[in-house]
Amino acid sequence: MNPQPDTLTAANLLGDARILWQLLRGQPARHRDGAPSNAAAHAATLQNFYAPQAERYDAFREKLLHGRRELIERLAISPGSTVIDMGGGTGRNLDYFGARMLSLARVEVVDLCPALLQQARRRCAQWPDVAVAVEADATTYRPQAGANRGLSHAHSHVDCVIFSYSLTMIPDWRRAINNALRILRPGGLIGVVDFRVSRRDPPPGYSRHGALTRRFWPRWFGHDGVHLDAEHLHTLAARTEPMVCEERMAAVPYLPGLRAPYYLYIGRKAGRDAGRHAAPHSAQESAV
Repeated sequence: MNPQPDTLTAANLLGDARILWQLLRGQPARHRDGAPSNAAAHAATLQNFYAPQAERYDAFREKLLHGRRELIERLAISPGSTVIDMGGGTGRNLDYFGARMLSLARVEVVDLCPALLQQARRRCAQWPDVAVAVEADATTYRPQAGANRGLSHAHSHVDCVIFSYSLTMIPDWRRAINNALRILRPGGLIGVVDFRVSRRDPPPGYSRHGALTRRFWPRWFGHDGVHLDAEHLHTLAARTEPMVCEERMAAVPYLPGLRAPYYLYIGRKAGRDAGRHAAPHSAQESAV
């Protein structure tokens, strides 16, 4: 069940203004300047920052976080699959699956922020036999053993892992990717949509951002604990077989003229089941 479209009422505009003000204020310097010392510290940082935004989180982010619906719709996931949404926040991605939710064996929304997970649990209640929200660290999480027939042994029978604007918020993002690949079955999919900047001299086939873009957006998003890294996309492409790789620019809400770079990536883990999710590969730069 999809939520009703957001309307520009005075109350909603006020809520968005409060969120925008908090984003402009950013996280405390001690949190944004370096990675938290452990998962508990990172969870506390997320809770302090997002708890005041939780009720309007989805409506505001709908204007900012582009490509999420398209990512979910382009994932070639078979009925009976198990999906893990790492850093899934409020569980908004569940809505993008639409009727496919009822065909899946299990969807686990994993996040460290209790305030966002509270919203996720309300959403999961629409699919009590399929969806569950779990408070856990994306770098170490293992799917709940015995929770469904797809996780009977070795925790390596997950069909799809999603990072939807979460990889840039995970301090040890390489470890998060390693963990995702560890729990994926051979031929399983990893789907990522997130902000990015390019390398100064990217390989052929990748966009090259100017010096201003490469400096401005990491500073802008880093203010709120979102850390853009040119190596995210290259690491994904090196660790999995690229099936979809698209680089884009998108508008920023309430800030006319600003367009933030982001990418959409779907990769396949190597293995003997690789043909199960075959899909065309594409790489392009587009505006949204």
